[in-house]
Amino acid sequence: MHWGNAMYHNAVVRMVTPALFVFLSLAAFSLGQQVGNYTSESHPRLTWQECTRSGCTTKSNAAITLDANWRWTHITGNYTNCYTGNTWNTTICTSGTQCASKCAVEGANYSSTYGITTSGNALTLKFVTRGENTNIGSRVYLMESDSKYQMFNPLNKEFTFDVDVSQLPCGLNGALYFVQMDADGGMGKYSGNKAGAKYGTGYCDSQCPRDIKYINGEANSEGWNPSPNDTNAGTGGYGTCCGEMDIWEANSISAAYTPHPCSTSNDGGQQRCTGQECNVPDRYGGLCDPDGCDFNSYRMGDRTYYGKGLTVDTSKKMTVVTQFITDNNSTTGTLVEIRRLYVQDGKVIPNSKVNFPGLFDPVDSITEKFCNDGKKAFNDATSFQKHGGLAHMGRSLAKGHVLVLSIWDDHTANMLWLDSSYPTDADANKPGIARGTCATDSGKPPDVEANSPNAQVIYSNIKFGEIGSTYSGTPISLPQAPLPPGYTPPAGGGPTTTTTTSTQTGPSTTVPGTPGATQTKFGQCGGVGYSGPTQCTPGTVCTVINQFYSQCV
Repeated sequence: MHWGNAMYHNAVVRMVTPALFVFLSLAAFSLGQQVGNYTSESHPRLTWQECTRSGCTTKSNAAITLDANWRWTHITGNYTNCYTGNTWNTTICTSGTQCASKCAVEGANYSSTYGITTSGNALTLKFVTRGENTNIGSRVYLMESDSKYQMFNPLNKEFTFDVDVSQLPCGLNGALYFVQMDADGGMGKYSGNKAGAKYGTGYCDSQCPRDIKYINGEANSEGWNPSPNDTNAGTGGYGTCCGEMDIWEANSISAAYTPHPCSTSNDGGQQRCTGQECNVPDRYGGLCDPDGCDFNSYRMGDRTYYGKGLTVDTSKKMTVVTQFITDNNSTTGTLVEIRRLYVQDGKVIPNSKVNFPGLFDPVDSITEKFCNDGKKAFNDATSFQKHGGLAHMGRSLAKGHVLVLSIWDDHTANMLWLDSSYPTDADANKPGIARGTCATDSGKPPDVEANSPNAQVIYSNIKFGEIGSTYSGTPISLPQAPLPPGYTPPAGGGPTTTTTTSTQTGPSTTVPGTPGATQTKFGQCGGVGYSGPTQCTPGTVCTVINQFYSQCV
């Protein structure tokens, strides 16, 4: 998976043996590129809606499929494993192409084996599922048909879903995100791939993961190294890279949304990597931006916004809205801003603001300036800018992305990059280090798996469409958050006394500046309920796009 602002990548791949074959091994299995015939593949239905301001249409035939990395694989027509635990069967897999030609991937028993269930528009992913063996975590994709993933271009659109993270403690991540996978899972491009999207093949993300066992229709067996701390995972000689837009990485403590551009072929399209292309050994010297430009409210200095009993109350279900604003109000325009807002208990809650006065501006959305200022303020690497920033991310999204939904724990960094202070040896009072309230010794997978086996995430009510069409509610204002503990504004800096009011299209202040100030190019300057700047910077005009949104262009 993508792991947002994770400093390292570790995909959680815990396979289990189907009951019919448990006598073979109690270890976990992996995927192949042929198709087996021992377990029928039946995709669980998951409805979603496509919306305009006139109403929403339900996609009643939509479904999900399980990622191929979780599936059992064996010699075609034979029960012999191709992969057991965290090692390949080298007798069968003498090369990547040989392995692909001899190994078959099986269908999945979604509920009993993997703890994956659907009901109408709701998807439940359980963390630990105990059957003949124990399964840990899962990753699924939204399907358009039985053999193709659903593709999304969110430019000048909004993506909305409900989520319940109340049962996700420290160390866990319920992630919903877009990646630039091929619609058919790579089946058309690579002759060795006979399984395709139906069986969840073709995964890629901005971490260029090397734990994917088949890439481009070939096994990743050559140069494979078993993981020293995960008995079911390892890394091969290849990785698989592509552009990634993290809509949601969260537990009940912290949440982040993060664009990750990639300098691969086809403006972020899937590309197999090797060596330094995969960001190894130099984390920032590869094809993709591994850190991204993240907006985590806690990391941005508002410690009262997200969590159990807070403004966005993670003890109960919430609606998450993400809007992708372009410079010309079209799906082919340049991406200039990504907004976030929430709806809970009938109230539309604007995103929190950056709360480090005197360090960088009190903004509430992701723009190029936010990313530039944030990287400088937190002394982070500028990989995001190196790979083209929001403009490149937008070109990637315009090509079409696949929707991924998952639950996982982190064998590399214990999820501390999301919900604790990270790096752990840095001063937690330094801006950008504290990301949540979890202890720095929390999140270890053995502890999380033993202590929180009943953890789960529920995604539901997915909607996609015109800006302002997927949600409703009464806008509320946010009070000024107290300064983060230990933070002293530089001379001349101090907390502001303004509030933010939500509107039908998102936060009222969408770019740096004080209320009543001149709005910058591409910023919002009007619309129903809008209360921010209405005067545009010289050279631009406040142009009415629709009743909800006017823009300086």
